[in-house]
Amino acid sequence: MVGEGYEFHSHSDTEVVLACYSKFGAKALDHFRGMFALAIWDGEKQELFVARDRLGVKPLFYSIAGGRFAFASRPNALRALLPELDYAVSRQAVRYFMESGYVPAPYSIFEGVHKLEPGHYLTVSKEGVTKTRYWSLDDIATDESLAAAQEGRLLDELESLIDDSVRLRLVSDVPLGAFLSGGIDSSLVAALMMKHSKEPVRTFTIGFQDKAFDESAFAAAVAAHLGTEHTCEHLAVDDLLDLIPIFVEQYDEPFFDYSAFPVMAVSRLARKTVTVSLSGDGGDEAFGGYHYYEIMRKLQQAHRIPRFLRGMVGGAAQTAPNQRMRWIGQILSSDGPASAYAFMRGVIKDATGLMKPSLLEGTKPLSHLFGQRASTFPAGLSYAEIGMRLDMAYTLPDDYLQKVDVGSMAFSLEARDPLLDHKIVEWAAKLPLKWKIRNGSNKYLLRQLAYRYIPREILDRPKMGFGVPMAQWLRGGLRKWGEDLLADDHALESLELNAQAVRSLWDAHQEKRVQAHTALWSVLVLLQFFRNQVEQRA
Repeated sequence: MVGEGYEFHSHSDTEVVLACYSKFGAKALDHFRGMFALAIWDGEKQELFVARDRLGVKPLFYSIAGGRFAFASRPNALRALLPELDYAVSRQAVRYFMESGYVPAPYSIFEGVHKLEPGHYLTVSKEGVTKTRYWSLDDIATDESLAAAQEGRLLDELESLIDDSVRLRLVSDVPLGAFLSGGIDSSLVAALMMKHSKEPVRTFTIGFQDKAFDESAFAAAVAAHLGTEHTCEHLAVDDLLDLIPIFVEQYDEPFFDYSAFPVMAVSRLARKTVTVSLSGDGGDEAFGGYHYYEIMRKLQQAHRIPRFLRGMVGGAAQTAPNQRMRWIGQILSSDGPASAYAFMRGVIKDATGLMKPSLLEGTKPLSHLFGQRASTFPAGLSYAEIGMRLDMAYTLPDDYLQKVDVGSMAFSLEARDPLLDHKIVEWAAKLPLKWKIRNGSNKYLLRQLAYRYIPREILDRPKMGFGVPMAQWLRGGLRKWGEDLLADDHALESLELNAQAVRSLWDAHQEKRVQAHTALWSVLVLLQFFRNQVEQRA
């Protein structure tokens, strides 16, 4: 036990961290569960110890320049600490952002700033800075023997793991609640919270007047079944535009994911009555929830066709007038699962012409990053499993978790993620694909567990997720903002974006000849960042 022989002098979790480090040193990280980004000054070793949690829930930025080491939770905080640092925009980061919608660790948007990767720690001393990986999902292979396991036994194991994780995350000396979308993940978390709570759990959701974006009825049905104290705030989708100033201020790296707007709205709602909220993040990546994984499974079957035949079909499809057919052609023509998945997950797809040739020639594509990481995965993973591991490595920590962390902390709300307990994630990584995707059903095993608590007629519905009408916004409420940014020739030139191609795409979108909102939003967010962080600080 960590506390044996140690007399605690406070009720602070910080003292527990220090006591554990005092006893185990860097091995203390093996005893931690959940989210953290921390730094400890070791006076005996004259050494700074800096660490980030295994899955990357909490961010940590750092810089090494002029014999000085600095770290912070956000780039703006680092800039306030070291204003003299060179904050030149990283060309490689711009390329990654344009292709993925986020900047993957260890890169940041600034050349002189780095992100500490999930599952890593740094030691900083007079001798220099050393980075060490202490945990990775890449080391865990699929246990094929589990394909023959009894479903009931696996469900019992999974239920025990998630139940324990939820119980631990209910420890709090402040009011606590949960985000509830009515989907499998958040519903299961809320159900297990109710199991351990003497009072009805407070649950929160945002409803929209536009039924195409409204999940509130599903959340209300789950809340009624579980008996939670449910709060729903109904908004017009355009009301989310009021959050633009907060978005621009708080997301101080370029950030594409516009589902951040409903995340901020539900965080604002929850913070009126609670200080901590549990979420269902991580269930899709760990248990096979996204449609991308089914596409990858089918792609693996297609890759059994001789390459020259596949290339002919893929090449023909890429000349089709239909955009979706062109995308299918690109995927079929890919040379492996990593490059195919980089294309699938890309936000600009076949609009790489938005970037100047100089940027493309001087940087590496997202497929290169994905390919390098996939080469470290255990042998024998299926294409779908490779997609899940890549999401765990990049999309989850650098997009989805940052979306929730920044969006919730903007309203002083702490978000906790019980499905991302490393014990659950490690267990899920060993599961063969049949327990994740089966007969067209995603998240098979997690879904069966959720049925133990909520009737399937409530849970079985198409996946929606937080969405906003960005295509419509760019033709309406955000049009003037977008046109102002696109008029900035200096920013477009500095970022090595093709001004003519960008403006032509904007015009085509306005005239409804194409739906180009994802690529255009990516460009606009990058331009807004440049204006705020570079031009105005010059």
